[in-house]
Amino acid sequence: MPPGNRELARIERRLITTLTEACEIAKSEIKGFVWLTHTADLNALTETLKVTWVFETLADKKLAQASAKARIYELTAIALFEANIDVTPSDHSVRLDSEEECLRTHGGDWQRRLAQ
Repeated sequence: MPPGNRELARIERRLITTLTEACEIAKSEIKGFVWLTHTADLNALTETLKVTWVFETLADKKLAQASAKARIYELTAIALFEANIDVTPSDHSVRLDSEEECLRTHGGDWQRRLAQ
């Protein structure tokens, strides 16, 4: 039987809590990192979860891709494990982005950008 609305809400709250912890750690460790968010259809979480790590500039994002990607995946994996979500971080489930790119291509509209 699929999880009910209550259980889905619990899963979402756990995920938000553990990703918030990862975010706070990353802010102190990874240059240019500002915030993260996630999108998912909770009824198909393992197939649809996307965690987006947002950097201030495109240069910060590129630096992170070159030097901090392993740490980003590690922090994501810890958060997912602590939330009891069985998803292995990959290029499919983890995305790096920047405020600069969102502003340039979507006028700063993150909701529209993340919906793509």
